[in-house]
Amino acid sequence: MTGRAASPSPARGRRWREAPDEGFAKRAFILANTRLTAPPLVPEVKLRLADEAVPIWTKTEEELGAMGLPPPFWAFAWAGGQALARYVLDNPALVRERHVLDFASGSGLVAIAAALAGASAVEASDVDPFATAAIGINAAENAVSVFARLEDLIGADEGWDTVLAGDIAYEREMAAAATHWLASLAARGATVLIGDPRRTYLPTDRLDCVIEYRVPVTRELEDSEIKRTGVFRFR
Repeated sequence: MTGRAASPSPARGRRWREAPDEGFAKRAFILANTRLTAPPLVPEVKLRLADEAVPIWTKTEEELGAMGLPPPFWAFAWAGGQALARYVLDNPALVRERHVLDFASGSGLVAIAAALAGASAVEASDVDPFATAAIGINAAENAVSVFARLEDLIGADEGWDTVLAGDIAYEREMAAAATHWLASLAARGATVLIGDPRRTYLPTDRLDCVIEYRVPVTRELEDSEIKRTGVFRFR
């Protein structure tokens, strides 16, 4: 086990609450607009995913009554998440009997991989209520226990032994804040792994690539059908 913070003083992030009927509506929306499939690099895991990006993006905006929303990240198996999930399943000692956090979890792919690899407790956090609904659905499909948290955990430290983060380098401010936080967790002894296809805001000057994969992805969301994607540790 890695060392836990002796006296953590987390800067707790925002937590969202929703009425039970809202949660039911989101689960129904996900089931109606996705199909059960397996990500190409992680066939052991089954996820409810969308076949096309634009239709579900539009329907999500209609469901929430808002335009200009970010993509429904929870509806796709992104390259960084696939690489990280593959690495965890192939190296179960990284999570076995450990308390694991999958940060910015999206579909829950990495969290589910950690649970399948033998983690003692798995949490999956995201700020999108559709994502936390999808995490619950996908965990059940794979017969694993994952605690979904609708919360921004940047700045928090709850003594996680392993922290996993896939595809968090899309936007400058978020990437910078997450990097600072993840680095602090690594410095106190947590195992911290980042999966990313070297997007613009990935801090490669602070990271070492431990393995690289060629990940099949959709051209609707990426600039190629295969993304060279790494799993990284802090130096």
